Amino acid sequence: MPRTTMMPSHPGEFIHRQVLAPLNLSITKAAEVLGVRRATLSDFINGKSALSPEMALRLEKAFDVKMDYLLRMQALYDTAQMRLSEKDIDVSRFQEG
Repeated sequence: MPRTTMMPSHPGEFIHRQVLAPLNLSITKAAEVLGVRRATLSDFINGKSALSPEMALRLEKAFDVKMDYLLRMQALYDTAQMRLSEKDIDVSRFQEG
């Protein structure tokens, strides 16, 4: 039987669903709170850009979401995305001698 694995959520989706929506915060207002451009936050929330350590720290300071948790979430997402394209990377196992 084939294994089905769930694709991890992008941390932007998590922030939107678990932080901004419950607080009824628009992306514009959240960007003001975080001290970033609206376009920067929008790209992150919509999964068009990765979470940077700086953004993770800003989110932790503003909304008490641990940056370590968010960065691990980004790493899991990135790993899953790379696995989807691993067939496109043609590298052979190194063999000494």
